[in-house]
Amino acid sequence: MNIPPTSEEPAIHHVARFVHVHGATSVVQSMCRVGGARRFRPHPFTRTESIMKKLLTVSVLAASVALGAGVATTASAAGDNVRIATNVPYKPMEYTKPDGTLTGFDIDLGNALCKQAGLHCSWVQQDWNGIIPGLMARKYDAIMSSMTINDARKKHVLFSTPYIVVPSAFFVPTGSSLHKIDAATLKGKKIGVQRGTVQDNYVTDKYGNIAIIKRYQNADDVAVDMSAGRLDAAFFDQITGQSTLIDPHPDKYRQAGPDITGPKKYFGDGFGIAFRKNEQGLAKKFDKALKAVRDNGTYARIYKKYFHKAPPAKDK
Repeated sequence: MNIPPTSEEPAIHHVARFVHVHGATSVVQSMCRVGGARRFRPHPFTRTESIMKKLLTVSVLAASVALGAGVATTASAAGDNVRIATNVPYKPMEYTKPDGTLTGFDIDLGNALCKQAGLHCSWVQQDWNGIIPGLMARKYDAIMSSMTINDARKKHVLFSTPYIVVPSAFFVPTGSSLHKIDAATLKGKKIGVQRGTVQDNYVTDKYGNIAIIKRYQNADDVAVDMSAGRLDAAFFDQITGQSTLIDPHPDKYRQAGPDITGPKKYFGDGFGIAFRKNEQGLAKKFDKALKAVRDNGTYARIYKKYFHKAPPAKDK
């Protein structure tokens, strides 16, 4: 039995044919042009127009899913452009030369890993506070920025094997009375940290009720206030404190107290490269490359360039 077409069917066929010929993305673009570039006098929807609107909505959703899936597989499947986020300045790990070129231990090592893995990589500068949200939003595919591997971050990201282990330490002016670090000596003292770091979390939890914790966008900003006498101490990872304060001014600053390596919930297992949790394939490529550059001497060469000594035996 033949059933005559309803008045809605031409609209259905029209939208279906448009999606088939032009693709769901074109539907989205057409809607954007209609909504953004042109204005129409409003009028009530007819039944046919209502159906078309529903079909367009479905098409938009389909396009969104398709576009999202495409972004998710770009870095891991093709491997032709891996975008790596870093936060500068954080000498000697990542910072910029006077001409604006990125450099540092993380940058050189990251480039060596990409070369070893046969990947084309580009660097994206990102504020520290938004660096993990940016990864989740697919602004880039990995983070290599002196990020400590700890349980809190493991809930959100997948880490590579550690590529360096760095203790933390307090740094003070040479003439400071601070030698021993504890609750009694830090009472009422102003301590500078980079906002959102494990050092921030540790010093806030341990001394936040007796000391004044001042948070900064980056390590250089901490150094500025140290130099101006607005801070009694800074708390960095040991490498950053050494390169930011002591190396430029060896007579002006010193480390106070021993290196701090625990508790593990703060200081974790060392620095690692962070990926989205569904990027296991990409993480494995970097792990394999890391082992290779350690074995062939590239890692030791980069380490010595920035730290002026051979790496510990476990990192060679």
